[in-house]
Amino acid sequence: MISTSDVEQAAARIEGRVRRTPVFACDDVWFKLEQLQHTGSFKARGAFNRIIAAGSLSAAGVVAASGGNAGLAVAYAAREFGVTARVYVPANAPAVKVAKLRQLGAAVELVGEKYADAYDAAVKDAADRGALFCHAYDQPEICAGQGTAGLELLEQTGGVDTILVAVGGGGLLAGVAAAVEGRARVIGVEPRTAPTLHAALAAGEPVAVEVSGVAADSLGASRLGDIGFAVATRTGVSSVLVDDSAILDARAALWDRYRLAVEPGGATAFAALLAGAYRPSPGERVAVLLCGANTDPATLTSPTTAPPAARTPR
Repeated sequence: MISTSDVEQAAARIEGRVRRTPVFACDDVWFKLEQLQHTGSFKARGAFNRIIAAGSLSAAGVVAASGGNAGLAVAYAAREFGVTARVYVPANAPAVKVAKLRQLGAAVELVGEKYADAYDAAVKDAADRGALFCHAYDQPEICAGQGTAGLELLEQTGGVDTILVAVGGGGLLAGVAAAVEGRARVIGVEPRTAPTLHAALAAGEPVAVEVSGVAADSLGASRLGDIGFAVATRTGVSSVLVDDSAILDARAALWDRYRLAVEPGGATAFAALLAGAYRPSPGERVAVLLCGANTDPATLTSPTTAPPAARTPR
C-alpha cells in the first residue's frame, strides 16, 4: 500500500533526475506526455526512486527482470548512478530491446521462454549476490515513483476530474491513484486481451489471466500487482476494456491528429475515449496519460496493421 505522502517523497527524491514531461490540452482533453520521459516511458520515475531510496548499494548493483520498458528504465538509472545493472529477459525477447539494454550498459541474461522464467532467475540472483532487485511494477518505491507523473499532471493543469491510465501490472495505476487520491478519480483502461485489473476487481483479488494482443509487450502482465489492487480498491478505481482494433485506431489518431508517436500500450488510455468505452459527462475535465513511445515508427500510420505482438511483458 502507498499513499499520497509516499508519492510526494518520491517526487522530492527524483527531482532533477527525470523529465517534467509536458501536458497540452486539445479537443477538450489534457494529454500528459510521458512518452517523452527518459528511455521512452514513465518507468524511469520508479527506477530512480527505487535506487535512491535504497541508499548505498553493494558492488553487485541492481537486478531486474524485463524484456521491455522496465528493464530499459532500470538500466538507464543504474548507468546514471554508475552502478552495474543485470537484466534478465526471456530468450525470445525482441532483439531490438536486448540491443538497447546493452547500449545502456546492462548485462543481459537470456533465460527461459517466459517472463516468469526470467523473473525467477532475477530474484534468485539478487538474493545470491546481494544486489538490489527492482520489480517491474509491484514494489512500493516503484509505484510511488510512477505516481509522480500524477502529481505533475495536477500541478500543470490546475486540476482535472478524471485521469485515464493504461493498466498492465498496475504500478502506474497505483502510483497515480495514490497521488491524486481525493482530488481526481482514476479510470484504468485495459486491452480486452489482457484484463488484469478487470479480472481482479471481479474476483475480489488479483488473479492470473491469459494475455495476448497488440499491447502485450508493455501491458502484458498476467496478474495485477498486490499494490495496484490495494490502491485501486481503496481509491475506487474502475476498469474499462478496449479492443485491439481500438488501440491501433487510437495510436494512429494520435499520430495523424497531433503528431504524437506512442506504442500500442501508450495509446490504450486514449482508446477508451475514442471508442466510447469511457464517455465523459458534460463539462468533465479529463486527462489521458500517454505512457510510452517504444514503438516501430513505420507502423504509426496504419490503424489496421498490428505491430508484432511480443510475449515479453514489462
